[in-house]
Amino acid sequence: MGRFAPSPTGPLHAGSLLAALGSLLHARAQGGLWHLRIDDIDPPRAVQGSVAAIQASLEAHALRFDGDIQYQSDHSHRYAQALQRLEAQGDLFHCTCTRAMLGAAGNCQKSCAQKQFAASEATCLRVKVPRSTVITLKDAFLGPQNWHLGQQLSNFVVRRRDGLYAYQLAAAVDDAAPAATQVIRGRDLLDSTPRQIFLQRRLGLPSPEYGHLPVLTDQHGAKLSKQQGASAVNNHQPLHNLRTALKDLGQPDPPTKLKDSVSLLAWSQSKWDPLRVPR
Repeated sequence: MGRFAPSPTGPLHAGSLLAALGSLLHARAQGGLWHLRIDDIDPPRAVQGSVAAIQASLEAHALRFDGDIQYQSDHSHRYAQALQRLEAQGDLFHCTCTRAMLGAAGNCQKSCAQKQFAASEATCLRVKVPRSTVITLKDAFLGPQNWHLGQQLSNFVVRRRDGLYAYQLAAAVDDAAPAATQVIRGRDLLDSTPRQIFLQRRLGLPSPEYGHLPVLTDQHGAKLSKQQGASAVNNHQPLHNLRTALKDLGQPDPPTKLKDSVSLLAWSQSKWDPLRVPR
């Protein structure tokens, strides 16, 4: 069972369409379901109308999801329970460090873990990662991965200073199987995966299969993103968009006789080959 989990910060662009297509084909080729989850845990960044725009683009490209749309904003109780368990295990500490005070990897380098803070103080919650922690996984496209997480990242945020749940915690909880048995997403999130697997292990949750797809860049080499103003996909040329995305995924070029998105996707599903995805 796969999922596509965009944030409601704008319409789909070519990079997010590629991620949606790759995750759908990987799930469907294995006879699995494919769900749409809106990662709306950061209201300040949300753009009005984004969910409708995302749905419209998926429908225009015949990328049809199963069941109802899921919203992370409906899962606050899950995240609260996860924090309670981590707290009970002694995995958490409060931190007041500003961004300028953090280490290169975003670690708290001060003595926050040994301090007691007043309830009125604005703090974030960080999870402690033992220095000996090594996370290994087999990426569906990149092959074996070994992350010396404890040496690279001794702690990271699971609840923000403003009280919002951090992406790492929310994704780790929501992506734990059987909620999702495979997580196929952009390679820009590869370094999030060991953090989320670490949290899943600390929470006694199973981990899904992970796979990280190529990331599209602009003419300056920067990742296409909504924050950088990437153009929305043109919903009036779905066949062109899908063929381009398939090429970027290293997949066979569908026959020119296929003149609609449904038949093109059915053909591409039958030919889906994870080994062809560029590394």
